[in-house]
Amino acid sequence: MHNKLITILGPTATGKTSFAAHLAKEIKAEIISADSRQVYKGMDLGTGKDLDDYVVDGIQIPYHLIDIADPGYEYNVFEFQKDFLKAYHEIQSRNVAVIMCGGTGMYLEAILKGYKLVKVPANKELREELQNITDIELSEKLRSYKDLHNVSDTSDRKRLIRAIEIQEYYQAKSIKDDFPKIESINIGIHFERKIIRERITKRLKERLAVGMTNEIETLLTKGVKVEELMFYGLEYKIITQYVIGEISFEEMFQKLNTAIHQFAKRQMTWFRRMEKQGFKIHWIDGNKSMEEKINEALHILKISNNL
Repeated sequence: MHNKLITILGPTATGKTSFAAHLAKEIKAEIISADSRQVYKGMDLGTGKDLDDYVVDGIQIPYHLIDIADPGYEYNVFEFQKDFLKAYHEIQSRNVAVIMCGGTGMYLEAILKGYKLVKVPANKELREELQNITDIELSEKLRSYKDLHNVSDTSDRKRLIRAIEIQEYYQAKSIKDDFPKIESINIGIHFERKIIRERITKRLKERLAVGMTNEIETLLTKGVKVEELMFYGLEYKIITQYVIGEISFEEMFQKLNTAIHQFAKRQMTWFRRMEKQGFKIHWIDGNKSMEEKINEALHILKISNNL
């Protein structure tokens, strides 16, 4: 298993975590999360952390890179890559298999493509220049870059500007790739778009019912600033707007439901782009039972000489 990896990916609401945990139990693996928001402590319902999924048949599946940063901090892909390698090598030193599981395309590709990443400093002049551009123009500018690192969640203006800042820095520096090559067997969980939409709406209703708005209120009470929560996008942006009285509950639900559907579509676009670039993704029908999915995954791993 030296320098080998099993990657479980797919859009939001496809049951990736539960599937990865069941697979980890079968092959005695540990899981490294590749989710850009599950790194934050106290941000649970809004990020779909679902820590109960890591308990399978009473067995706790070890996981890594969850709850490692305080809310309000701007964790980034550079730090993820560094933290991933540390966890990956530590797990492998114990002769244990490693599963990377997540839906953040930029984080997944940072490992699978082996980007050489550096910490990008703030560019005050560029930020001032970009402040005069509309959100639509910012989005168009970001999409114009040939080698784009981030298109998965740029719903917030601050995120858009930061993404452009990173692209400009990387183009100017011509940074070489020297990240260690890691072979990966990639398995995706697939549902038809209509089913994903239904699963997203159902999950959103469930999370609101068990206190997702309370989670945002608690974070604000603890001192996390409104603009910091807005930066995290999706649930944290839109529910914060509701909590501070900018929109009604009905507006919040509709906006959030639509935004998550759009996010899932962008995730699938990212994964299809990966396939066009040569990444082999073994897609498993999400409608199958857990036992059927695990058996199919074990077959994929067997024929791939990964076990």
